[in-house]
Amino acid sequence: MDLRSFLAQSADLPDPTCVDDFASYWTSKRLKKGAHLARQEHPETYEYILLEGCLTSSICDHDGKEICVGFYVGPCVVTPNIARTRNDASLVSIAAVTDALLFRIDQDLLSHRMIESEPVRNWANGILRDALSRKVDREWCLAALGGADRLRWFRETYPGYEDVFTHSLIASYLGITPVTLSRLRSTETHR
Repeated sequence: MDLRSFLAQSADLPDPTCVDDFASYWTSKRLKKGAHLARQEHPETYEYILLEGCLTSSICDHDGKEICVGFYVGPCVVTPNIARTRNDASLVSIAAVTDALLFRIDQDLLSHRMIESEPVRNWANGILRDALSRKVDREWCLAALGGADRLRWFRETYPGYEDVFTHSLIASYLGITPVTLSRLRSTETHR
């Protein structure tokens, strides 16, 4: 899929001329497996669309323990900059799990385009709403569900991701140990 086709899927961008104009502001970026798109506490001012590949988002605590907080499988939009930065510094690290093709636009340029174009504004606001909704769903999952129900929630929310991402990343995302995840998966297999 190319960028224009991805953007054209949105009901918020119904006009082909608008899609072409908006797509012209984005630039491509390739990442090799293992490379970082963003690093926690480093400057970060871009918005990203992942067209091909897989990324993870993580937070490293003061003891060096890394916690997975997000998964991306292209084609999709990476969590908007406003939800993953503070004072133009990244709150998360984003790494490529596979080779990846992305498109990026500076957040200020996107903001300018949003002011000038109602369809772009509606598209961007919809992306932000969706990202915040996913974040709230995960927080609810971690607060309200036990291990087995967290795994069920994950499978329903992210079908097929167990085949793409390592089980240690999934366990981290679900707030359980890899051993617990292995036991839960084994129990689910034998049902």
